Amino acid sequence: MRFPVVLFDFDGTVVDSGAMILASFRHATKTVLDRELSDAELLAAVGTPLREQMHLFDAERADELIDVYRAHNEPLHEALEPCDGMLDVLRRLKEEGRRLGVVTAKRRGTVELAFAVLPLRHYFDTVVAAEDATRHKPAPEPLLIALDRLGARADAAAYVGDSPLDVAAAKAARVFAVAVTWGGIHTEAALRSEEPDAVVSTTEELLDAL
Repeated sequence: MRFPVVLFDFDGTVVDSGAMILASFRHATKTVLDRELSDAELLAAVGTPLREQMHLFDAERADELIDVYRAHNEPLHEALEPCDGMLDVLRRLKEEGRRLGVVTAKRRGTVELAFAVLPLRHYFDTVVAAEDATRHKPAPEPLLIALDRLGARADAAAYVGDSPLDVAAAKAARVFAVAVTWGGIHTEAALRSEEPDAVVSTTEELLDAL
């Protein structure tokens, strides 16, 4: 097989969470700041830790923004769905004997909310969450942590994500960078600007790339 280890971003890559993230950002900024921001402004920094995103809106009220965001966002996980075809992808990769991991800027507790709703946990051999790294994407540290946990070399691994930050982190870690276009959070043009090793728009194309 080409890549014995496949690492995945979570939001917009494995789980179809773009709409709920946008709704929660819109709710938090309107409630706390009384501001109406465009979708592009609200989603621009998705892929970085939530605190960093809220600092961009208002550094002095970041804690309040986070609290309001989470209060709105966490109940929405009850209706969370996987991205189309992703369960089949994960099943097939595991059947082939590959080791899989999640590398995300989400808190571990928020990942667990998704695992409680969707049949995903058993596919992943490791989860690197926001608390596990001191420097986050686009820095390579979270990916390097995952590789270390799995005892894997960078040239044996691919990272699959829907954000320009994912592509940049993969390249910095020297793993194969696969950009997916189905996340609904970032544009294909933004993904291509980071020069990923592959750009895919369907899960069938993803399997071919891996």
